[in-house]
Amino acid sequence: MSQSPAGDRTIRQPAPAKLNLTLHVTGKRADGYHELDSLVAFADLRDTISVRPAAEISLNIEGPFAEILNEEPDNLVLKAARALAAAAGVATGAAITLTKRLPVAGGIGGGSADAAATLRALAELWNLDLTAPEYDGLAMALGADVPVCLAGRAAYMAGAGERLDPAPQLPPAALVLANPMRPLSTKAVFDALGGRFGSADRFERAPADASELADLLATRRNNLNEPARQCLPEIGTVLDELSAAPGALLSRMSGSGATCFALFVGDAEAKHAVGGIAAAHADWWVRAGRLVTDVGEM
Repeated sequence: MSQSPAGDRTIRQPAPAKLNLTLHVTGKRADGYHELDSLVAFADLRDTISVRPAAEISLNIEGPFAEILNEEPDNLVLKAARALAAAAGVATGAAITLTKRLPVAGGIGGGSADAAATLRALAELWNLDLTAPEYDGLAMALGADVPVCLAGRAAYMAGAGERLDPAPQLPPAALVLANPMRPLSTKAVFDALGGRFGSADRFERAPADASELADLLATRRNNLNEPARQCLPEIGTVLDELSAAPGALLSRMSGSGATCFALFVGDAEAKHAVGGIAAAHADWWVRAGRLVTDVGEM
């Protein structure tokens, strides 16, 4: 594949929190991957990837959660950069900076969003002309959540994450995200689920507002909620606090946890909820944000 000199420039890409508004685990494949059907959207809370020209690929991590990732010898950002360079035949490198604001391993696709943002940023920096299937293949090889994060639009995610179908138009909504900052193993959660699989339960009509969205979500589920609470009972406390917040329309865990979210009609109610929850649980990560259906508009 071809690329032209990038020049002395810095390119930035948002890596927003991924939200599983629904998550139905429908089975398990022979290769060990679980079959999922999930309505995925995003929040405007984000990490940021910045890239600039360099002779070699390197990574600097900064931000509130940098220390945790700096202890790891490798991560998805470097894996994404190296995989893209190899696939495109890129001989140069890039200096990559990850500003890590989202909790690590929190069920909101932080690492997957970072990897996807890296692919987008480096494709622009290196002026690549890979095809969409080639990008999709790279994304899926990096992890089940990377394809939907790379697409950057609200979607129904199926299979092991490789199948994306358009979601109905989602309305504006305010959010509160909360994480008790306790470790939770994704493998342990799926092990606790066992074979208690469900079926897909999509809705196709576009909800008129946040209240109708909450009503539609309330008749669906996250199949990993109870297994996650078995592994980490604090998730139940987080959900109780979110549900009790004035103006909360619905609370739910995202992914395999431990981050949970609540929907609100307006920003004022969400920010008020953050103040109350953070005051009662100073050791939690609690933030207000907005629902995002297209990362390209951030």
